Amino acid sequence: MSARTTSGRRSGARRPSTALTLAMAAMLAYALLPLLWLFMASTKDTASLLESFGLWFGDGFRLFGNIGDVLTHDDGIYLRWFANTLLYAVVGAGGAAFIATAAGYGLAKYRFRGRTSIAALILGAIAIPGTALAVPTYLLFSKAGIVDTPWAVLLPSLVSPFGVYLMRVYAAEAVPDSLLEAARIDGSGELRTFFTISLRLLGPGFVTVLLFALVATWNNYFLPLIVLSDPQWFPLTVGLNQWNAMATGAAGSGATTTNFYPLVVTGSVLAIVPLIVAFLFLQRFWQSGLAAGSVKE
Repeated sequence: MSARTTSGRRSGARRPSTALTLAMAAMLAYALLPLLWLFMASTKDTASLLESFGLWFGDGFRLFGNIGDVLTHDDGIYLRWFANTLLYAVVGAGGAAFIATAAGYGLAKYRFRGRTSIAALILGAIAIPGTALAVPTYLLFSKAGIVDTPWAVLLPSLVSPFGVYLMRVYAAEAVPDSLLEAARIDGSGELRTFFTISLRLLGPGFVTVLLFALVATWNNYFLPLIVLSDPQWFPLTVGLNQWNAMATGAAGSGATTTNFYPLVVTGSVLAIVPLIVAFLFLQRFWQSGLAAGSVKE
């Protein structure tokens, strides 16, 4: 190998940037330190939680005892909140991903009057924060008589403007027009073509939207807080906040109940486990879904 070739390879090789490495390390610490504190706190009793150093274990290891207290407190209300959150996340995120996939596919592959206006309307809807729509949604659902029911949380969860936009961009490149024309020539109907051909090609994008919707629905707090008053229908976010209010004295009585602190932190640890599992399981689909359709040949 010539010296010129070796020199060219060396000069073309990318050298690690110290500044970028430090920035990534800082971002990693920013993301992981709260999780580390949360796990450490879940292993402590009330006294250790209030007095010991936050990023290390306290006196004894109370993790399993705290988990038992969380699952049995108030006749197992936490399990009810967990089941509610699972219902809202699975039905809401799954429905939102499917609706967004179908809508994005239709906008990308069909020519009809008003298509551009609908796409612009969807882009405008992305810019509107969900909290701004919470009160109008409550008033609308109050007129419809579905306040304080699961439908008040599920119906808004089915709407994902960003998912529709993402699937529109993805479907434009992932599903070839020639393939659709071949299916039509063979006598396949539009619905059959969508479910048997297009939906398979849209799989990575579907999983990407599903993951985004799952995280948003699982962490949804403001809307359930407004439309739900029965604790039996609370998701984990609202239920844990109720426990935290009891621990800090913000529940209305003015007195603090510090025994709720281990319940809050341990319940929070249990609440993030499903999201971690979902990320690990869907990571490969999520990455491919983000990359596909971003580069136009």
